[in-house]
Amino acid sequence: MTRVRRPLAASLERVSTPALTTAPQAIDPTFENVWDEIVWRGLVHVSTDQEALRALLAGDPVTYYCGFDPTAPSLHLGHLVQLLLLRRLQLAGHKPLGLVGGSTGLIGDPRPTAERTLNTRGTVAEWVERLRGQVERYLSFEGENAARMVNNLDWTAPLSAIDFLREIGKHYRVGTMLKKDAVAARLNSDAGISYTEFSYQILQGLDFLELYRQYDCVLQTGGSDQWGNLTSGTDLIHRVEGVSVHAIGTPLITNSDGTKFGKSEGNAIWIDADLTSPYAFYQFWLSTADADVIERLKVFTFLTRAEIEEYAELVATEPFRRAAQKRLALEVVATVHGVEATAAVIAASEALFGQGDLTALDPATLRSALDELPHATVPAGTSVVDALVATGLVSSLSEARRAIAQGGVSLDGVRVEDDTATVEGGLPGGVSVLRRGKKTLAGVFLG
Repeated sequence: MTRVRRPLAASLERVSTPALTTAPQAIDPTFENVWDEIVWRGLVHVSTDQEALRALLAGDPVTYYCGFDPTAPSLHLGHLVQLLLLRRLQLAGHKPLGLVGGSTGLIGDPRPTAERTLNTRGTVAEWVERLRGQVERYLSFEGENAARMVNNLDWTAPLSAIDFLREIGKHYRVGTMLKKDAVAARLNSDAGISYTEFSYQILQGLDFLELYRQYDCVLQTGGSDQWGNLTSGTDLIHRVEGVSVHAIGTPLITNSDGTKFGKSEGNAIWIDADLTSPYAFYQFWLSTADADVIERLKVFTFLTRAEIEEYAELVATEPFRRAAQKRLALEVVATVHGVEATAAVIAASEALFGQGDLTALDPATLRSALDELPHATVPAGTSVVDALVATGLVSSLSEARRAIAQGGVSLDGVRVEDDTATVEGGLPGGVSVLRRGKKTLAGVFLG
């Protein structure tokens, strides 16, 4: 089966397959105002005047934006918070601008500890297009509040250094810039900070000013760790245009144990299927802790308040069912990768653990699932005994033979009765699955 990526904004109807039903994209009507909903969902960590924002979002449609810098070939889970917030505000009738930073991506937002390595112009241009395509999938480009995509290179490239300093730089005070969290952290580090990265906040302020002038954009969203950059724009517009505009900083998502959400040993969870497979993506959400799952449902799904409260009750009374985690995984994978890909990974997950037909699986999904398990590549005709050792399911040949004799080994879903049996790659894509006991699995690739 070919993997199909269904655009998130393609339909507001309830999406379903014979096996799957997902929540429709909609604003929860039980809230008086979209502001109230995003506050309930925990999406406002810091902001400009809250009463003014509530009134703004309850009134006529306004234009708002979020920027994404091409410092990697894909967006990750932290960006997904912003993408879904953009969509929620659009569903409430407001007009989104998706900005991909062709110029700011050449500089890089200052990290707390060290200078970024500058990517080549060609790499940044390539990543701009990749990220643009990702952002577009989460917005609707039709109707009265159709989204627009913009690239800040369009207004920074023609600007000379002298014009930049005269027209923009003169509005910034170095003392204020030094107090920004990211800058202060770097100044207190051994690495220090270059003038290049120090200037990043001015470039982001310029973005907001240009979008205000071109599109009457009055709201920017971003992570709370970007608050200094967000207020760079609100302050600049106030000085230059004499008007007040707004910013919302979403919380940095962390797990209940305090660890940074979405990263393990420095590896991001990407929304690009080629960097994080849909199967691995599904398993990530499925493994969410009970203490975190309800907050994840609020942030990353379109389930209503009533539905989420029902799952909260199930977590409290029947946690062993993991109903909330299953629904979370279903909703987020369908949002990012589409319903068909989600159906395929659920089928693979169930089949691997004895609840489905391994031979009926999509070869690409099965291969990506086995990549997440212990696995080994062996020649065709390798004995099951040797394959058990190669995959690490047992530590020795004698242990492998003993496990087979005890009836505790299966190959491609069939119990192995004879220790002379061989691995022939009998599953779709020419792979095999070894199982020892009920839950210990490994993949075998032929090569």
